[in-house]
Amino acid sequence: MQPKLTLVGAGPGDAELITIKGMRALRQADVVLYDDLANDALLEFAPEQSVKLYVGKRAGKLSYTQAEINALIVRMALENGHVVRLKGGDSYVFGRGFDEFEYARQYGIPCEVIPGVSSSIAVPASQGIPVTSRGVSESFWVITGTTRNGTLSDDLRLAVQSKATVVVLMGMSKLQEICTLYCEAGRGHLPMAVVQNGTRTDEQCVVGQVWNIPELAAEQGVGAPAVLIIGDVVALHQSYLSVCLQTAGWCS
Repeated sequence: MQPKLTLVGAGPGDAELITIKGMRALRQADVVLYDDLANDALLEFAPEQSVKLYVGKRAGKLSYTQAEINALIVRMALENGHVVRLKGGDSYVFGRGFDEFEYARQYGIPCEVIPGVSSSIAVPASQGIPVTSRGVSESFWVITGTTRNGTLSDDLRLAVQSKATVVVLMGMSKLQEICTLYCEAGRGHLPMAVVQNGTRTDEQCVVGQVWNIPELAAEQGVGAPAVLIIGDVVALHQSYLSVCLQTAGWCS
């Protein structure tokens, strides 16, 4: 038995979007510590006798603290061997993956990182929305909607002024505040989409403009976990024009 930590990105939700390398790591696991956003179906790849422990990590739900998860990784690795930390999306994109990597390494535990398909790119794509498109958007921002102190990221205030596509993760609780920020900057006309449970069978999407998205999301019952996409690329969504006409919005 050799202690080891492997951080595996589980992808955006659809179990088939995990990488082959991530799947192979799961097959060699002695312990799997998995998050709320990792598809439960992926646990079938782990050996039957392996320990499988849910450690939460979704706002508003009972979960382990990051400090508790760090300590659990080390204890399980020293007692059981190979720990696979299965995290939604990519563990290095707002996943606290490096925190866990660095903590385990301090205890002499060998660590490996297996990247995952990030929801910041895959979820828009699942709705036919490219984060970049020639002549429409030359770049994109990926910003957290939940900072450590509970306020909006200063980066978002900068992004409002940009022509780039803006993708906000973990931002549903701040939806109204984000939209207000754009409207105050005179950019309430920008196309916007909110995608809940992206790439999963129960995926839901609401498309509109910044000024009316909070109302549309509430009417259609779209909530967390969701990815917010703001920018002209959203107008490429197949339903954008019809939604604008139905809500009497002005399409740019």
